Amino acid sequence: MTDSNTDIAVRRLSANEAAASLDALADVLIDCVDGGASVSFMAPLARETALAFWKRVADSVAADERILLVAEDAQGHIVGTVQLVTAQPENQPHRADVAKMLVLRAMRQRGIGARLMHAVDTHAQQAGKTVLVLDTVTGGDAERLYQRAGWQRAGTVPDYALMPEGGLCATTFYYKQLDPARPQ
Repeated sequence: MTDSNTDIAVRRLSANEAAASLDALADVLIDCVDGGASVSFMAPLARETALAFWKRVADSVAADERILLVAEDAQGHIVGTVQLVTAQPENQPHRADVAKMLVLRAMRQRGIGARLMHAVDTHAQQAGKTVLVLDTVTGGDAERLYQRAGWQRAGTVPDYALMPEGGLCATTFYYKQLDPARPQ
C-alpha cells in the first residue's frame, strides 16, 4: 500500500460497484473490528457476517437510501469507507446520518479519514442535506477527527454499546450543520 496521501482517491460507489466490492469492504470492516473499533460488531468478526452486512449496504445503495464512499490507494485497493444514510423520516428530509467511518489500521494518520469526511459534506450538500449526525466511542481517536472537521458535540450516553472484545463504552453524538449555499 502507498504511503502518499496524494495517491489516495475518494469516490462514490454505484450500486453495482458496491456489490462488486463486498470482499474488499469486508476486509476493512474486519480489520477495524480486530483493532478494537466499536462499530456494531463483536470480535472476532466472522467473514460471513461482514459480507452479509456489506450486502445489505449495497442493497441500500441500490435502493437510493444511502451513499457509499470509499478511499482507494493508487492500485485501486479500498483502504477506507464511510456511508451517508440519506433515507430519513418524512419530517427530516434535510437530515442524513453518517455511518461506519472506517480506515484500515495500516493506513491511519495519513488524512484519509479527513478526506472521507470532506467527501461526506460534499455529497450531503449535493443530496440537499443540511444537518448531519453521527455517533462515536467517547474518548476515541475519531472524536478528534470529527472535531477538526467542524462537528459539534451534542452529548454523551454512558454504557451505550459494547466494545468488540466486551465491556461497555460510552458514545458521544455529534452534529454538523451545512450551509446549502456554500460548497464544502
